[in-house]
Amino acid sequence: MTEQTSSTETPRRIVVAGGGPAAHRFADAMHARGLDGWHVTVLTEEAHLPYDRVALSKALTEKGVDLTLGTASMWDHPSLDLKTGERVVKINAEAKTVETAAGNVFEYDELVVATGSNAARLPIPGAEHTHVYRTLEDVWAINEAITGLTEKLGRRVNAVTIGGGLLGLESAAGTEQLGANPIVIDGSQWLMATQLDEGAGQAMGRLIKGKGFEVHGGVFPSEVLSDDDGQVTGVLMADGRVIDADIVIVAIGVRPRDELFRAAEGEEQVFSLGQRGGVVINDYCATEVDGIWAIGEVANYGGMCLGLVAPANTMAEIVADRLHGGDATFPGFDTATKLKLSGVDVASFGDAFAKTEHALEIVYADPARGVYQKIVTTDDAKTLLGGIFVGDASPYMSLRPLLGRELPAEPGAFLSAAGGGEAPETELPDDATLCSCNNVTAGTIRDAINGCGACEGNAPVQELGELKGCTRAGTQCGSCVPMLKKLLETELTKSGVEVSKALCEHIELSRQELFDAIRVLELTSFEEIMAKYGTGAGCDICKPTIANILASQNSAYVLDAGRGTLQDTNDRALANMQKDGTYSVVPRIAGGEITPKKLGVIAAVAEKYHLYTKITGGQRIDMFGARLEQLPEIWKELVDAGFESGQAYGKSLRTVKSCVGSTWCRFGVQDSVAMAIQLELRYRGLRSPHKLKMGVSGCARECAEARGKDVGVIATADGWNLYVGGNGGATPAHAQLLAKDLDDETLIKYIDRYFMYYIRTADRLQRTARWQEELDGGIKHVEDVVVKDTLGIAADLEAAMAKHVDTYIDEWADTLKDPERLRRFRSFVNAPDQKDDSITFVPDERGQMRPATPEEKGKVLIGASIPVRSSNENEV
Repeated sequence: MTEQTSSTETPRRIVVAGGGPAAHRFADAMHARGLDGWHVTVLTEEAHLPYDRVALSKALTEKGVDLTLGTASMWDHPSLDLKTGERVVKINAEAKTVETAAGNVFEYDELVVATGSNAARLPIPGAEHTHVYRTLEDVWAINEAITGLTEKLGRRVNAVTIGGGLLGLESAAGTEQLGANPIVIDGSQWLMATQLDEGAGQAMGRLIKGKGFEVHGGVFPSEVLSDDDGQVTGVLMADGRVIDADIVIVAIGVRPRDELFRAAEGEEQVFSLGQRGGVVINDYCATEVDGIWAIGEVANYGGMCLGLVAPANTMAEIVADRLHGGDATFPGFDTATKLKLSGVDVASFGDAFAKTEHALEIVYADPARGVYQKIVTTDDAKTLLGGIFVGDASPYMSLRPLLGRELPAEPGAFLSAAGGGEAPETELPDDATLCSCNNVTAGTIRDAINGCGACEGNAPVQELGELKGCTRAGTQCGSCVPMLKKLLETELTKSGVEVSKALCEHIELSRQELFDAIRVLELTSFEEIMAKYGTGAGCDICKPTIANILASQNSAYVLDAGRGTLQDTNDRALANMQKDGTYSVVPRIAGGEITPKKLGVIAAVAEKYHLYTKITGGQRIDMFGARLEQLPEIWKELVDAGFESGQAYGKSLRTVKSCVGSTWCRFGVQDSVAMAIQLELRYRGLRSPHKLKMGVSGCARECAEARGKDVGVIATADGWNLYVGGNGGATPAHAQLLAKDLDDETLIKYIDRYFMYYIRTADRLQRTARWQEELDGGIKHVEDVVVKDTLGIAADLEAAMAKHVDTYIDEWADTLKDPERLRRFRSFVNAPDQKDDSITFVPDERGQMRPATPEEKGKVLIGASIPVRSSNENEV
């Protein structure tokens, strides 16, 4: 171990070979610990300051984006010297010098090699015409090539990515954002085979294909074809097929850049190299030659070299600690990965493949819908060993810090896709790692928040950005940011501090503030809103929220003007996706009233398209089992018969349930059916923070269950009683009485005000019941605003609702009129006339259609919930 030097001695010289993330982290770690007695020289062959390779996809799609790591001012320190354009080509361990390609020689006392890796190339004919995905120059070249070819060819470019791992899928997603047709070739039988098991990989493949990606798996390419000018024309596969291509990107992995150790000079010098490359290091990141360390992708530990940011950062910190007299050791590789691209959520961590003896796997599998969730535990189902999540990775955030610990609830409770709801609340112990990239524990986060010495001056941290800067948590891959924000809010609440209502890390305004800003400034696009109030490209929180706000204020077609990419899956398809990958069709049946003729139309459609039918709890008829390409055909028949979209897919009004009322019932005192129809036609298409349901009962017997609805209306002999804030679901709530004995006009006026006030002030995905509970004053405050108009905004709320009523359009009728809009409803983007026949149905014993069993169609049963099973095939 190297002893720490005194400030009175000549500074010891540290040379760092390489200028990537690992090199930057080492320099940063030395800077943070103090450079008294040290001088650090970083030699990087690139022309840039060290940048974040994890975020390369941003540079592919956003010109001019700055990926610089840390703060550039760090390099102004007199004991830190960054030299760009200097590639180290030789080590002379005996003389303790390194030589660069430019012929410059640098002396060192300690050498830290952080040369990283090179992108692997394909040893096939035509490989010279391919691109790789490794540096800024690489992604800039891809951007330029796709942009130029699109202009030259006058069509969408066929962009083939060879490699179906993390990097390959990021590359393919980037080409899709640039307007190309994304095509993925992978030699494995399923995507991301290194991180995902077969079930997860198959679900991943279905999701990717559903996003318009063309995937060719299980076959390797044998040649990249090109014309006489060197322009790529296709990829010849080993099975003889030719895949059309205009550009080919190779993302099949990386190879450690260990050539310095192979060419090093010096007497009796021996560097051990791994079987697949990389220099062997011990548990404190030292090589076998004294004074030479290796960190990052070039370092081989335990027979492995990994291109992940977390272990590289840990290695850098360990070497800095050792040079300052510490005794830190490398704990091994953290292989946790999280990826989100084109709306596809994927995460894998710990013993994801259940290799631990007697490990249990608790699995929910729904490949047709692209959802797969697996938790791996010890044989007593208590200690968490790992997990895989595809399609819905929300449990990852709360589970990842609990790796190796006893779970606070039954494992199945964390499988959100299986209907368990949100993951159980967990109080992370102080020593649990919250940010694996930077090895930051929950205790360190709490210290920073509470001002217990983590930051200069012991000042408490109360803002997310400040907390990230202080602790480094959430500053790299970003997957821990939601948990970081949650921990911040929890600790601030404990301290009696008002918690920030920021929508997300990209938008500091709350949903209410953002809604008002968009309304006042009459902003109409996501780009305008982000330019004025946001930072970055947005996320899966702010994008659908902004789409919802725009839809609430503007009745224009919800998928036009770039708004389609912001919407959730159901909104994009204008239909609810079901567990078997098909969609449901739900026409509006206002108030539950329907003519025999219209019933006949529904019956005929269901028979024609072999759909399962059911009366819903909201007095509508659901038809299940429609394929994506069938939706326009089905809706044309329904629209022609006078039906319109029931918007069962949107955060909007669903139904207004009614009893038969005074028209037929001997107890009815008001015409509940007529009122229900009037209300449903008035509020149809009204977008809101969450779905809305209403009920109208013709008497106090409450047959329409109005008090279980967001807005409930109950008839009296003197008019209508209005109840608000009721919900079903996981936390049922009875609606509360707002006003009594109202005439029709006053009833509608109050509902107008209530709905619009809720839409303007509620948080994202907040039901009316929870919104009312959190209002200062609760139902009394609602009464003051809606009935008494104490805020003086009643007229404005009524005018906003009147605008909605006047500008309402039926989304499916509008879709059918426009061929461009109809292009969304294709199972295969590259083969629009091909049907998706992967899902088949057969009649059950009741005469209804159901998905076929594996025996009936020779395929894996979809939507199956798999019980706890052992990793030993003979144990269940």
